[in-house]
Amino acid sequence: MVETLSIAVIGAPGVGKTSIIRQFIYNDFSEVYTPTRSRYVYRPSVILNGHMYDLKILDVPPISSFPASTSQVQLCLTLDQAGKCGLSKCSFPTEWMDLRCRGVRNANAYILVYDICCVESFEEGSGNEVTILVVGSKRDLQRQRFTPRRAVSVLVKKTWKCGYVECSAKYNWHVVLLFKELLGIAVARGLRHNHASIRLQGALQRNRCSIM
Repeated sequence: MVETLSIAVIGAPGVGKTSIIRQFIYNDFSEVYTPTRSRYVYRPSVILNGHMYDLKILDVPPISSFPASTSQVQLCLTLDQAGKCGLSKCSFPTEWMDLRCRGVRNANAYILVYDICCVESFEEGSGNEVTILVVGSKRDLQRQRFTPRRAVSVLVKKTWKCGYVECSAKYNWHVVLLFKELLGIAVARGLRHNHASIRLQGALQRNRCSIM
């Protein structure tokens, strides 16, 4: 049976979330910035270590916060007015109702994208309760970065317990690698929050099949 992995791609405006997704699926990159104003779902299929997986990639606009688990004390992914994206523990008494978040709460994994040249797009996180891969985008602008790569990598991996990858959607550098890395982590953790209904939709609707 083909397993389905639901991935939510989140981050501040303009960090390159859509560009990363489109480069991965279509080998396409546009220099024109178009803000993501509504939720969009991509459904590629990939082969990793001889096993096929259907991906449900959610490209969502910046949102203030949303719950990432169904427990009483939840891990919340937040985005403040300055565009800083992070995580914190909080309690949600009712279901999150913003339609832009539909499917995000039950995602198996999250890609948290920030711009390596913009410190405002980078904020604290933690991956102890959910699979998160922190991605530093726009690596082609390496000389303009706000802090050395090693400093961020150590912080994310050792303190936040998250995976870390840097990529360039413009030059298709490490784009496939980041999805391979995330899929490997999620599979190792057992594809949490998977649902049969999502698996069926993923099996019927495929954009592209990639071997990673």
